[in-house]
Amino acid sequence: MKASSEICQFVRRLVYEAVRRTTLLVAVGLAHAACYSPHSAITFTKVPPADKGGPDVMDTISGRVTGAKPGQRIVVFSRGDVWWVEPRLGRVFTEIRADSTWETRTHLGTEYAAALVEKGYQPPITNEALPKQGGDVVTIAVVPGASSSETLHRTIQFSGYDWTVRAAPSDRGGNNNEYDPSNAWTDSGGALHLRIAGPPGKWTGAQVILTRSLGYGTYRLVVRDLSNLEPAAVLAMYTLSDVGAASANRNPREWDIEVGRWGDPSSKNARYAMPPFSVGQNTAWFTVPSGTLTYEVRWEPGKVKLTTTRGKPPTGGDRVSEHVFDSGAPVPGDEKFRINFYDFQRGPQLLKQGAEVVIERFEYLP
Repeated sequence: MKASSEICQFVRRLVYEAVRRTTLLVAVGLAHAACYSPHSAITFTKVPPADKGGPDVMDTISGRVTGAKPGQRIVVFSRGDVWWVEPRLGRVFTEIRADSTWETRTHLGTEYAAALVEKGYQPPITNEALPKQGGDVVTIAVVPGASSSETLHRTIQFSGYDWTVRAAPSDRGGNNNEYDPSNAWTDSGGALHLRIAGPPGKWTGAQVILTRSLGYGTYRLVVRDLSNLEPAAVLAMYTLSDVGAASANRNPREWDIEVGRWGDPSSKNARYAMPPFSVGQNTAWFTVPSGTLTYEVRWEPGKVKLTTTRGKPPTGGDRVSEHVFDSGAPVPGDEKFRINFYDFQRGPQLLKQGAEVVIERFEYLP
């Protein structure tokens, strides 16, 4: 890469002086070193399949860099509705190996990009366009997703709806939670089973995601006894945008019913919540009793009403808890309803054994 004209003019003067005082060979070497450096480039050696994108499936992307300097790193982007940086739970940078190769996992997209960046570069979480070469972005390469005949997403049917089964990690609960598709299934009676399984310290959870947005309306779930869950096991039933959850400049379109103690045996075992969670009135704690319960959310413009009652419709019993969020209620858009059963790893009491929950049915009424 040629240096600026001022630098090269200075070097030419040095060359002239070197010719007078020493040998031409030394002078030419000095000029070459100052005015030229190897061109940086990125090539791909493995490209994931092309897919509409989303957080539920991941694959490996890898490549090679030429001309990288010490301290420079790779940032991978995946294109869904927008370009979004591959966060890998907060670790946005991929190190370049000694042999100039790099490799990481990424969520699927229709296109992929890799940027060679300086150490101080901070990528946007999402953007309509990729960053341009220049400044801290040394070079960037884009490649379309590979064609594939494989089924990329596992789906199951539950209560008359199609649900995508998560097969990629997430940071739900602020931790790196792994998910195994075999942890979610429906039985002969049509009930949905979700479990946390695996050896202690390496638990895998389960998550199912509706394949489409339902928007405003009533969401109702009949769930069997959750009163004996270990403190670190959490069942979350909520809406969330695919990408917006990780982006500070997008509305996550989220409301939550969560059953668990987040590792604290002395805590109440359930809560209704809505972001931002740092605002006190956006969380309402309550206690889930034993037995089958019905959890219901009525989502309408400007208001989210959440109710828990004993038993199941149409003969449900006493009301256990009720709360209304009438400020900051989300507006529908790209959100999908999700059911997530995972291990909360940051509480005072860690998970000791696996667990299983059963959701008998899900209903939606516009």
